[in-house]
Amino acid sequence: MARHALRLGMVGGGEGAFIGAVHRMAAALDGDWRLVAGAFSSDAGRNMRTGEVLDLDPTRVYPSIEVMIEREQALPADSRIDAVAIVTPNHLHAPMAITTLNAGFHVMCEKPMAMNVAEAEAIAAAVEASGRQFALAFTYSGYPLIKDARARVARGDFGAIRLVQVEYLQGWLSQPVESGGNRQAEWRTDPARAGMGGCLGDIGTHAFQLAEHVSGLRVQAVCADLATHVAGRRLDDDVSALLRFDGGAHGVLKATQVAAGEENGLKLRIHGEKGGLEWAQMEPNTLVLRWLDRPTELVRAGGPGTLPGTSALFRTPAGHPEGYIEAFANIYRAFAAAIRGGPGPESRAWMPGIEEGLRTMAFVEAAVRNSASNEKWTAVGAAQSNFS
Repeated sequence: MARHALRLGMVGGGEGAFIGAVHRMAAALDGDWRLVAGAFSSDAGRNMRTGEVLDLDPTRVYPSIEVMIEREQALPADSRIDAVAIVTPNHLHAPMAITTLNAGFHVMCEKPMAMNVAEAEAIAAAVEASGRQFALAFTYSGYPLIKDARARVARGDFGAIRLVQVEYLQGWLSQPVESGGNRQAEWRTDPARAGMGGCLGDIGTHAFQLAEHVSGLRVQAVCADLATHVAGRRLDDDVSALLRFDGGAHGVLKATQVAAGEENGLKLRIHGEKGGLEWAQMEPNTLVLRWLDRPTELVRAGGPGTLPGTSALFRTPAGHPEGYIEAFANIYRAFAAAIRGGPGPESRAWMPGIEEGLRTMAFVEAAVRNSASNEKWTAVGAAQSNFS
């Protein structure tokens, strides 16, 4: 029996924006979603041009999210949007997400979830009250071999986990490009729009989420050093942190956007009593397994040796590389399945959501507080939600 594509509205992501186009490609990849409406920019001209390029009905290109919500609610149930993708700067995430949820629509939100823990908890309360689905764009956790790695850790292949090391190295902010008209850099280095963490909130949250997700452990405390290397910059552009996990594991997190020459170097290493694993985002189709008592293994995407539960995330045979868009599409596919519900295994697919949002915001607050103090360790608080 054929099933219709879910209808998506988007706020932000207009002409010249990087991440909006990524969301649109990922949402469209498996046929689960169809973009039908949007409020892409507060600039009227840019907003309408974006709608034209995307071949949208001009009556469904709205000047604001408030107008979009009001007019979409007035449409018949089989025509109005099912969900809204929020791809704006961070300061708009909470008010837009809460407005959307309260109106009865599902939400896909860019990370970080909010500006602080209080806003994140307000979103969690709105999700609970509305009964709607809420997904977060922690894209890297959508890679098939990340699911494979998590499953290997969970079933005890490496024994008790001792070490978790995650690094995310970029170099694009090595110069003060925010003062030269780079719109992506402008808002990411502005505390009023980005929040209390610069590099910490932008890519440090990705590293933290991936470390907790794959290890299956929670960070209990952090010892952080936030630095700003570019003169005049108002937020951190470099983060170093020691982590203490439950169960006794220790970890290191390094995130920087001033490692000149680096591209998008996200890498994860996890070691236990009997062995460990290594995965790198810039070579996402290889998972390295290292052992105390036997040779190193390379598990290739779609090839022999991948775990049975991973196969549903691959779209091509082994040797046909899948990457960033496909990983993101896995999250959109899980988001669609959660909305559709039903008894099938697809409807129970994991996706990053409220818990990941609350955890990452608690980490940001703890790291900022620790770096600004003389404390050696600061507890990563348990943000409140009924989803744990």
